[in-house]
Amino acid sequence: MSKKTMGIHHITAIVGHPQENVDFYSGVLGLRLVKKTINFDDPETYHLYFGNEGGKPGTIITFFPWPGARQGIIGDGQIGVTSYVVPKGALEFWEKRLEELNVSYTKLERFGEQYLEFDDPHGLHLEIVEREEGEVNTWSFGGITPNVAIKGFGGATLLSTQPNKTAELLEKVMGLELVGKEGDFARYRSTADIGNVIDLKLTSIGSGEMGVGTVHHIAWRAIDDQDQLEWKKYVEAHGYGVTPVQDRNYFNAIYFREHGEILFEIATDPPGFAHDESEATMGENLMLPEQYEQYREPIAQGLVPFEIRELN
Repeated sequence: MSKKTMGIHHITAIVGHPQENVDFYSGVLGLRLVKKTINFDDPETYHLYFGNEGGKPGTIITFFPWPGARQGIIGDGQIGVTSYVVPKGALEFWEKRLEELNVSYTKLERFGEQYLEFDDPHGLHLEIVEREEGEVNTWSFGGITPNVAIKGFGGATLLSTQPNKTAELLEKVMGLELVGKEGDFARYRSTADIGNVIDLKLTSIGSGEMGVGTVHHIAWRAIDDQDQLEWKKYVEAHGYGVTPVQDRNYFNAIYFREHGEILFEIATDPPGFAHDESEATMGENLMLPEQYEQYREPIAQGLVPFEIRELN
């Protein structure tokens, strides 16, 4: 048996103050807050999800905001850069927007594509690239209209302690196709039209340290629960230790750390983010998993308040 992942389901990172996080991903980037919930393993902390209008897999970036936590160091064993894809012709809009909102950026070229590279307020490395593929994001916010809005992930850059081992995993286990090498990067592509391009850095930049401004894990898509169980057996058969299935309310998850020390998750597409509130109202209310509902009042009182707001 062989399997092929469709691509990225979501990416989860650690950040600082939640208002700063929301101001950047909603206010600057125009993403929709599709879910306001808590970290199931640390219920005193938010778990915030941002994506396209429907919160579809391949568009979701999630955050654990820990105000005052230690700053991390981006390095080997982590996701180095998260890429966002916008429609063809939209890059000029994003240059002007970043300038107007005082977000410093640099232009670079990789594999024949132009990128805008910049950091969020907590140090996460991000970039924007134009591509034809991927459906238009119909969410409009803060002057960002669908013709220029972020569609979702373009992909990610992986930093590995053992690039050869990670490369083998991407091809032989995850089923990505090697499409080329350029400088110290190898590029892989999945079968989806979004969240589908992975660049693997083939040289070391030094060990990373988890903390604010770093990616905690990258999640790959499974079609459903059955597909996920097949992935679990398949990954285990290749010598990786995989966790039991974890119920994350909006998807089920399994985790394993690959040989380059990057934490991988495989998450199911269903049930999605609209099963406990309507799609029209997603992100407006604090949603709790059933086991924490009885503690709603003290949990809510302990969380730092924030608001979604347009930036000038």
